[in-house]
Amino acid sequence: MREWTREERYRTLESPDDVRELYNSRIKESVYRQSYHIQPVTGLLNDPNGFLHYNGEWHLFYQWFPLGPVHGLKHWYHVSSKDLVNWKNLGLAVAPDRWYDNKGAYSGSALLTSGKLYLYYTGNHRNDQWERIPYTCLAELFEGSWRIKKWDEPLFGPAEGYTEHQRDPKIIKLAENRYVIVLGAQNSEKKGRAIVYESDNPVSNWHFKGEINVPGFMDFGDMWECPSVQHISGFDVLMFCPQHITLQYRGQSQNHNGYLIGKMDWDTLVFQPIGQFHELDFGFDSYAAECAARKRTWAETNMIAWMGIPDASYPTDDEGWSGCMTLPRTLRVRNRRLIQEPLEELTKLRIDEADPAMGILPDACEMNVFNQEEDLDLTLFSKKDHTGGINIYFNSKSRILTVDRSGMNRLFNCDDGNVRTRKLENPLEHLRIYVDHSSVEIFVNSGDAVFTSRVFPHYTEHHFEMKTKAEIHIWNLRPSVEDNFII
Repeated sequence: MREWTREERYRTLESPDDVRELYNSRIKESVYRQSYHIQPVTGLLNDPNGFLHYNGEWHLFYQWFPLGPVHGLKHWYHVSSKDLVNWKNLGLAVAPDRWYDNKGAYSGSALLTSGKLYLYYTGNHRNDQWERIPYTCLAELFEGSWRIKKWDEPLFGPAEGYTEHQRDPKIIKLAENRYVIVLGAQNSEKKGRAIVYESDNPVSNWHFKGEINVPGFMDFGDMWECPSVQHISGFDVLMFCPQHITLQYRGQSQNHNGYLIGKMDWDTLVFQPIGQFHELDFGFDSYAAECAARKRTWAETNMIAWMGIPDASYPTDDEGWSGCMTLPRTLRVRNRRLIQEPLEELTKLRIDEADPAMGILPDACEMNVFNQEEDLDLTLFSKKDHTGGINIYFNSKSRILTVDRSGMNRLFNCDDGNVRTRKLENPLEHLRIYVDHSSVEIFVNSGDAVFTSRVFPHYTEHHFEMKTKAEIHIWNLRPSVEDNFII
């Protein structure tokens, strides 16, 4: 991929015509365009933002640099769905067009209160010396037109005692007339933190309250991105992305997306964890998870994440686009762990059942594997002669499930390693696997673990082989996400 200059990365999008030819000539015909995953019209997609349910529809925004597959001048792009399965493009929502966001409208969240929809985000401001000053900003979203109105001034600027890395506001309504914003931050000693602002009004009067004290985790990475606190099944869940730390089961990766189960005290700002830090996903490509502002039930919520990682390159960069979202997932707590399961609504995508005896892996499919032995040995994306591919192997003695992508023809981001593992608490009984044109998501034992990865198969890599005994069902899946040019 070519090098982008600073001027190119921070050029403004003047008109849809700036990227129309890029979409028509290079992107829309790509063999790696997804069928049922949210993806960018052009350029780069990364963090999901502002995920909420309103008036019978789900709304999601994502970080978007329209001009190319690099991190540049970030915008918010808007998509919506009635069922979290069929998605339509609504176009540009938040553009970096004010002094306080002159170099990007960075990640944030949404709030529905008193019939109004508010979007909170980080304004990435740079001065003439190219020094970053992060601002927490506000815009109101209007139903129907889905246009926004920005506040003339940001809600507040950076907190003292922290570096320029203060971002990703998560707005939480604790009670009537009590709101908090949680931000990811890095303190002056280069330690990751989550800091809190509080107000009695969602649009004004914000003051710095302090940082969340998490006993045992105050030296855990040098930056915490995308922090949030969710209340699920009677537990508080602190979700965040600690950076530049190596963790078990994650190879050499320095970027993680995980959580702590515990109890949050908003008065003292102490989060008391119960147990260890858990990864949300054990695959190669998952980051910046966002939970919906309106939960499904008291015991469950919906979550979606960026199917990518920071500081990485992907094969579609050469085509002018990069990134997609994971499938939305249902989250609940079981045995003090988060359980992720694919939505039941996804069964609507099934067209017909393929014959597993053929050994052919469709471009877009759901595969259910019911293990009938103690061990399991399955290879996806292999060639016709059964070589190569992604190997999924379970050793019943060690209870370790291994996903090894080193056999793929097109490897990428190899510095992070090509093998991921997870020790299961129980024997392997079931895999529910979703394959799209350039991704694979593996749900283990009804959500006990998930492996999410981008994959870019060569045209010869469309077979699979089961070397152990198992019952397999495969369904071809129909497209459910619009791939049209709406800016």
